[in-house]
Amino acid sequence: MKEQILERIFSDKAIAVIRLNDAAKAIQVVEAIASGGVTIVEITLTTPDALNIISELSTRANLLVGAGTVMSERDASESIERGARFIVTPILNLPLIDVAHRRGVPAMIGAMTPTEIYAAYKAGADVVKVFPAEVVGTAFFKAVKAPLPQIKMMPTGGVTLANAGEWLSAGACAVGIGGALLDSKAIAANDFARLSENAKTFRASILQHLNSQAL
Repeated sequence: MKEQILERIFSDKAIAVIRLNDAAKAIQVVEAIASGGVTIVEITLTTPDALNIISELSTRANLLVGAGTVMSERDASESIERGARFIVTPILNLPLIDVAHRRGVPAMIGAMTPTEIYAAYKAGADVVKVFPAEVVGTAFFKAVKAPLPQIKMMPTGGVTLANAGEWLSAGACAVGIGGALLDSKAIAANDFARLSENAKTFRASILQHLNSQAL
């Protein structure tokens, strides 16, 4: 199962990071971005009622749902039991790799420096989440990937609707996007159509990159 999940992530190249204060809108938000083509979502455990949201969304055949801001082995286990198909940490939390792998799901471990990135890779992280990526930029990705091309790196933070292709060209295996996709004003106004349009714009940026690579 783990390899199939990773194959979808690496093919789709985008994970929407869902971090909301209003749990009641979470399902509508995910449905809106899914209609725009973003169907892999990370429900952060800082979102109220996150585990129940994961349980609900994990039954949708078109979605791949993971848990984010996973900080403990208990969080990881409970999330996977509720249907999370990958776990994501914001920090270098290496013990969670074994928790995820024992249950057959990928572990995306947070790191920032080259030493942390390599440590996560050596410990078995399937993907190293570089966070906060806006601090280091795409030039950092290119510089790290040069001596460490085997490491799957995914930026979160600093990814916008229009620049996904730049991160992918710099060596990212996929990108994580949050606030740029989930327009807080649109959510407050229940303007879910705006979120769908954002998702379409974001997907177009990725598609443009893929098409350029195919030439």
